Amino acid sequence: MSDINELVERYLSTWNATDPSTRAALVAEVFTEDAEYIDPLVSVRGHDGLAATIAAVQGQFAGLEFSSGGPVDAHHNIARFTWHLGRPGAEPLIIGFDVAVLAEDGRISQVHGFLDQVPAGL
Repeated sequence: MSDINELVERYLSTWNATDPSTRAALVAEVFTEDAEYIDPLVSVRGHDGLAATIAAVQGQFAGLEFSSGGPVDAHHNIARFTWHLGRPGAEPLIIGFDVAVLAEDGRISQVHGFLDQVPAGL
């Protein structure tokens, strides 16, 4: 389980990486080449699509950070976890819930994201 916890922490770090080179390296480390990411606002596949999506989210929510919203629950090759987006130490602006499917190599091959709390107007 500690490997999955570490992977989820690296996943959140990827969403927080503002430097494009660092972000690209983290995307390659955390996701398979053909990884698919789906949430209510976007559906992308592959490292370039993931990096572009993360950059767009950072542009929309500049200065906010992703953090863990609680423990990771996992079995077999599936993990689910809650995340928060907000200013460190403050109440989260957005709360989400992701389900990640892990490939045999330990990287993420799919993420199915859900938005549990979103401010009006977003």
